Amino acid sequence: MATTARAPERIATRTAKARCRDDSVGRATTSRAATVAFNAFMSMSRAAAIVGSDGKLLMQNLMFDELFSNCGLIERIYGNQWQDCQIAIPDGRVFRVEAITMDDGWLVSAFDMTDRLTRARTDNLTKLGNGVMFRERLIELLANPQPAEGSAVLTVDLDRFKAVNDSLGHHIGDALLCLVAKRILSAVGPNDIVARLHGDEFGIIQTATPQPESATTLAARLVDLLGRSYLLDGQLIDVAASVGIALPSASNLDCDQTMKNAGMALHLAKEQGRGSFRFFEPEMDDRLQGRRNLEVDLRRALALREFSLAYQPQFNLKSRAITGFEALLRWNCPSRGTVSPLDYIPLAEETGIIAPIGDWVLRAACREAASWPGQRTVAVNVSAIQFANPGLVLTILSALGESGLDPWRLELEITESVMLDAEGAALGVLQQLRGMGVRVSLDDFGTGYSSLGYLRSFPFDKIKIDQSFVRGMPGDKGSRAIVRAIASLGESLGMATVAEGVETDDQLARIVADGCTDVQGYLISRPIPPEQITEFLAFHDTAALASDRG
Repeated sequence: MATTARAPERIATRTAKARCRDDSVGRATTSRAATVAFNAFMSMSRAAAIVGSDGKLLMQNLMFDELFSNCGLIERIYGNQWQDCQIAIPDGRVFRVEAITMDDGWLVSAFDMTDRLTRARTDNLTKLGNGVMFRERLIELLANPQPAEGSAVLTVDLDRFKAVNDSLGHHIGDALLCLVAKRILSAVGPNDIVARLHGDEFGIIQTATPQPESATTLAARLVDLLGRSYLLDGQLIDVAASVGIALPSASNLDCDQTMKNAGMALHLAKEQGRGSFRFFEPEMDDRLQGRRNLEVDLRRALALREFSLAYQPQFNLKSRAITGFEALLRWNCPSRGTVSPLDYIPLAEETGIIAPIGDWVLRAACREAASWPGQRTVAVNVSAIQFANPGLVLTILSALGESGLDPWRLELEITESVMLDAEGAALGVLQQLRGMGVRVSLDDFGTGYSSLGYLRSFPFDKIKIDQSFVRGMPGDKGSRAIVRAIASLGESLGMATVAEGVETDDQLARIVADGCTDVQGYLISRPIPPEQITEFLAFHDTAALASDRG
């Protein structure tokens, strides 16, 4: 009985002892786990620390201690309740710091993002800085007025780069940009900052030098250096550079405004001609605003149908008859009055508005020409931008179909820029159009540098001699020699030659003597509105008949 009576006591005793042993094991297990966790924490490849809710540093690993112990990071996190931030340490490295909230404080960790930031601020192609880096460095510079006033911001743009890139291929374009980057680096000073901003545009921050003399010297050097020929894949490539310059001043230390000023100066440098540079002047801002207003009015004109066409006759010297008309765009703006094409066509081409305007011109010209008596042709100018549109052929087919105009009565006038800029596809498009029966003429012949090659590659119906040669003929032997040469070339190739801008009887006599087949200009007639075409032709045909009988 005694034994039985004491059994529960013995069981309880054994249970208590077992519990003691289990607690010991638990404590030992916990201790080992804590040790493993501690060791792992201390040996992390990322800097890490535990911060109490009172802002005191409770634990940190070796990397955290080495990097941040003396930079006030803990105080920044605790005092501002920041969850994450970016911090630079004295050796130039940049770390991303994250603070995760816990019950009694924060778990803080940091990782080195220097390489990532460097890649994010580097242009992958040229290995120069990119636009992000350029803006950051410019902002830093402008934060200190004295160094800023001794600096200059230059923007550099390559003229005709797109033509090279499109005609020779992007691999050539990329290689060219890399060579340009090297030439720019060879021209700047050791403390200057160079970046590729986008496309073929580069930026330079010229620092700590007397201005504007230093910027003038550098810009002239860049125009000369970047304008020298490049040899790539056995091909000699020529481009030119335009440079815009802005000088920061005490009254203008804003990054965006400074870059805008340099951009405005660059724009006007490009307008001035290939291979030039311009400094920003306050008046440029007014001019740019005027340009923006013109663009707004131009878009409105297209929407409200403020455009119209006038037609200038083309006269055949052999038959002494009007054989066709060139369609000329007219814009009568309610607020501006009659606007010269010289004022808005370049802007329309630059902004791309020329594409929808050109489509309208095609349709309107075909529609109006379909009602003319006889079989006169209508010539329509087509820009390189329109030719770059793969839907051009369909647009022409649609215009012909809607109007009922015979394809052979439509003549497309193109300049050599079409052949050069339309991504190498122009020849195929021209052959398609020729297959449809559409005529093609080469406009402004003699003003470019590679037109002879185009005459060999495509059989144009007509060559139009630029009016600068016609009007320069009286005392200019060179101009007359060019006219004679073109006329002879056209005859040899079976192409008509039209002398443009004929205004006097003397000019006409010389054109006839030099062998041109057709003329166009004020001597024959000024441009005629469409509603007067029938009357004009009736009068001219009657006069021609009377002349023949006489």
